[in-house]
Amino acid sequence: MTKKRVAILISGRGSNMAALIKAAKAKNFPAEILLVLSNRPEAQGLAIAQAEGIPTAIVDHKTFADREEFDGALHRALMDANIEIICLAGFMRVLTDDFVERWRGRMLNIHPSLLPAFKGTNTHHQALLAGVASHGATVHFVVPELDSGPIVMQAEVPVLPGDTEEKLAARVLKEEHKIYPAALKLLASGKIRIEGDRVVAV
Repeated sequence: MTKKRVAILISGRGSNMAALIKAAKAKNFPAEILLVLSNRPEAQGLAIAQAEGIPTAIVDHKTFADREEFDGALHRALMDANIEIICLAGFMRVLTDDFVERWRGRMLNIHPSLLPAFKGTNTHHQALLAGVASHGATVHFVVPELDSGPIVMQAEVPVLPGDTEEKLAARVLKEEHKIYPAALKLLASGKIRIEGDRVVAV
C-alpha cells in the first residue's frame, strides 16, 4: 500500500496532532505523518512530534511582512517535503484564498462545534450561551470562507445540566480524537471527494 504523505499544521499543544500520529502508526492506515509544521516556535506540539521521530519545521508568521509572504513560505515548506494532504490541528492562522485553492480537496480542518453552528472561536461558550441540547465537533475540507467547507464527519455530545465550558470542551475533545483520524483515513484511501459543496463517497 502506498501511503499518502501528510503534514499536520499546529500552533499549540497539538492534542489532535497526537491522535493523528497514533492512528497513523497502524500498518493498514493509508497515510503517514511526515511533517509537523508550526507558525509558533514555542508550540508544545513540536516536542511531541520530535519525540515520535517526526520531522518538524517552523514558519514563524511574525517574520513575514504579510499573509501572502507567510503562506508562500508555508507552501514551499510543504512542497519541499512532497506533502499530499494537510491536516490543520489547532493552526491559528487564517490562510489566504490562493493558498486554500492550491490545496483544495487535500486540506482538512477540525472545528469544535457541529457546523454550521458556532463558527469562529469560543465555540463552547457560544453553545452554552445558546442553550443548545447538543454540541460536538466537525471535520471539514478547508475553503476560503472560514469554517464553511464541505463536511466529512461529525460527532455529537449532549450538553449536560451544570456543564461548564471546560467540562463541555473535554467531552468534545475526546470525540475530536476519534473522528479526525477516521476522516483522514477516508481521504487518504480515496474513499471520499468533493463534489460541488458536498463530500461524496467514491
